[in-house]
Amino acid sequence: MLTAEQQEQFSALLRSALAGEYALVIDARSEREYAEDHIPGAINLPVLHDDEYAMIGTLHRSDTHSAYLRGVRLALANIAVALEDRVAELPRSTRILVYCFRGGKRSKLWTDALSTIGYKTQRLEGGWKAYRNHVRAELARLPAALTFNVLCGPTGCGKTRLLAALARAGAQVLDLEAIARHRGSLIGDLPGVAQPAQKLFDSLLLDALQRFDPEQPIWAEAESKKIGAISVPEALVAQLHAGRVFRVETPMAARVRLWREDYGHFERDPASLLSRLQHLRPLVGGEEYALWQSLAESRDIAQLFERLMTHHYDRAYARSIDAHYADYASAPAIELADLSAAGLDSVARALIDAAMRDVVVKARHL
Repeated sequence: MLTAEQQEQFSALLRSALAGEYALVIDARSEREYAEDHIPGAINLPVLHDDEYAMIGTLHRSDTHSAYLRGVRLALANIAVALEDRVAELPRSTRILVYCFRGGKRSKLWTDALSTIGYKTQRLEGGWKAYRNHVRAELARLPAALTFNVLCGPTGCGKTRLLAALARAGAQVLDLEAIARHRGSLIGDLPGVAQPAQKLFDSLLLDALQRFDPEQPIWAEAESKKIGAISVPEALVAQLHAGRVFRVETPMAARVRLWREDYGHFERDPASLLSRLQHLRPLVGGEEYALWQSLAESRDIAQLFERLMTHHYDRAYARSIDAHYADYASAPAIELADLSAAGLDSVARALIDAAMRDVVVKARHL
């Protein structure tokens, strides 16, 4: 537990790190710890690598002195390599911040070495553990200070693409699916792309939220509490539910085209799609699921995608919207017929202008 003075120093150093005031922020923990979560912008220069850290921990339980002796020997060797590979070219005036789990022995080894060389080096008291407490507290506090324009509409209607167009047009945009590396539905995982750990998602999300101007609205799309394996913080979900709703409406033919572009891997392997949907069989009924199987086997992908949307996804989405967005039916409508980048850029510019003037939106691009 940090004292009041230590907490004040921690907050000042963290603000400086997140503002980019250090040329180098070193995470001295092991690779596994860094992968689970780290301060945005920090690079991983482990004092002890994963296998070494585990070995020293095991030895420490039976022989503390030998553990410290071997640990320091390994740490100095690792620091020497990192100095040569990552630090040696930096000018002596470089400002460097170092942290480890609690701001203890591992970061002290790095700080002592860098300070001896002459670098302007500081150690983050409290380390990653204090940073993690900061993230949790801020994710509970910060969303309430932000205002959201929320795009609502069934799967495949182009909400994510419209968010990208809004960003290109200069609007503030929070793309939760991009941070979570997942499209948000049961079949929304990205081929070959792993989702971040929950703690790293939290860090990346907070980093995004802190960059917004609270005086201006933020565009986002309606999301459930889970995006794949990732949980969205409750305070943010509540603020999205309280946001200004925009209803996105897109013809089915355009939605099917979008799915064929975004889910091309399932078009090439429809059997893998059906295997993911097996547990929906009790919900949609054996007859409907058998039709999905038939369409997959005949590779009638357009009809399969449409049937999935009309007989499962649209119904599930309608139930969720009714539960969380009472104003959906009367919300301003954004009618999209062209989901190309050029088409959406035109809609985004009109949408920003209309939203800023606080008028009802009827955006058409035919």
